[in-house]
Amino acid sequence: MNRLTTSGAGYDLARFPEDPRDPFRAWDAADEYLLRHLEGIDGASPVDLSGSVVVVGDRWGALSTVLAGHRPVQITDSYLAQRATAANLERNGAGADAVRLLSARDTPPERVDVLLVRVPKSLALLEDQLYRLAPAVHAGTVVIGTGMVKEIHTSTLKLFERIIGPTRTSLAVKKARLIHCTPDPAPVRASSPWPHRYELPDDVGAVAGRTVINHAGIFCAERLDIGTRFFLKHLPVRSGPDRVVDLGCGNGVLGLSAALANPEAELTFIDESYQAVASAEETFRANTDAGAEARFVVGDVLAGTAPASVDLILNNPPFHSHQATTDATARNMFHGARAALRQGGELWVVGNRHLGYHTQLRRTFGNCTTVAGDPKFVVLRAVKR
Repeated sequence: MNRLTTSGAGYDLARFPEDPRDPFRAWDAADEYLLRHLEGIDGASPVDLSGSVVVVGDRWGALSTVLAGHRPVQITDSYLAQRATAANLERNGAGADAVRLLSARDTPPERVDVLLVRVPKSLALLEDQLYRLAPAVHAGTVVIGTGMVKEIHTSTLKLFERIIGPTRTSLAVKKARLIHCTPDPAPVRASSPWPHRYELPDDVGAVAGRTVINHAGIFCAERLDIGTRFFLKHLPVRSGPDRVVDLGCGNGVLGLSAALANPEAELTFIDESYQAVASAEETFRANTDAGAEARFVVGDVLAGTAPASVDLILNNPPFHSHQATTDATARNMFHGARAALRQGGELWVVGNRHLGYHTQLRRTFGNCTTVAGDPKFVVLRAVKR
């Protein structure tokens, strides 16, 4: 936990889940720059926050916690960000209702007077959210984006310009930058181009030729990523009433492949991204019979899964948290998988070879075998003894 100090107060903030080994803070220079600007510390006039304030993409709740006195609406695609926000509000003495928490799938407010956007890693997610919020923006709305310099590109500014109105950027401070956007008084109202659909290639087993439905923000939203493609060629062949989890499911193609290959399997799709779980469910429904059943869970790894209840877990863990490279998510997934698996249950993982997941799996499970590999990826198998 670290303390963020503003001109008016200090705030104890942490990411979620809290991990004493995690070297990263719950905010960065981009959050600080935006908060200083709102207060007028950078020489501009303070921003009037008495109206409807919406905070989009607040990564760990730092912005929402500091602005809690203005009762903002937070919109995020991340379940973990929502949990972090709730925990940070509580530890800083704000009521649970001080911030209205909405997901990227929820209907946004009808009117927005101040729109604050933490620029996401995914340009597609930014595009989708701006389209969804544009009808609520009016001529007097203050629109400010923030991000690190490496996160703000010409394409980022063009999105604000095309969807909201004329856009300019600030000078960089501590490698962070602000985006100032003036709503167009006569905007062209178009709808979001998302979700995106594409057909899977012919060499990926049970899902060959199937249609994938991807909502904005999903990794490799316009094509099958090469790691998943490699994994699909080496999935275990099983039969019978297995309980199977597609952990960190993304668009759900791994779980769909398991379901098509073994119709008796009971599938659960889990991801911390609301957009991912929506993608997985729509992809599953589009490629299975009307009576096919599966569970779709937005959550923190396997926190809601009963111990020793799962036969097989398929996992393509992320190794980034926003712009930071970290194995924290993979570690949490591996430990959660061991608790959720029955004796003899298996965790199958695909990852970049250089990440060295075999070491962590041996540490967690006491065993790990390499199922397949190429110069870039490995498929690993760990068994709960």
